[in-house]
Amino acid sequence: MKISPEEVAKVARLARLDLPQEKLELFAGQLGDILGHMDKLATLDTASVEPMYSPVEHTTVLRDDEPRKEHCRDEVLGNAPRQDGQFFIVPRIV
Repeated sequence: MKISPEEVAKVARLARLDLPQEKLELFAGQLGDILGHMDKLATLDTASVEPMYSPVEHTTVLRDDEPRKEHCRDEVLGNAPRQDGQFFIVPRIV
């Protein structure tokens, strides 16, 4: 597919880009190459190809989020500067 420098200038104007003439011709050639490649890809028979969402297989490295007790109350309260055996004791703020 061929794209003219005028079409590139129109798109550049819509994007509020001010491109010099040599850039318009350069980009027209590059965009034409890209669209030509896309046309070539469109001719391929992909009827027997499974759709793919990602080229790599994603696996999570995180464990399942299941509740569990890792520490008992005495272990946790043992690290507190002040506690009453059942709760943390903190300074009154109100």
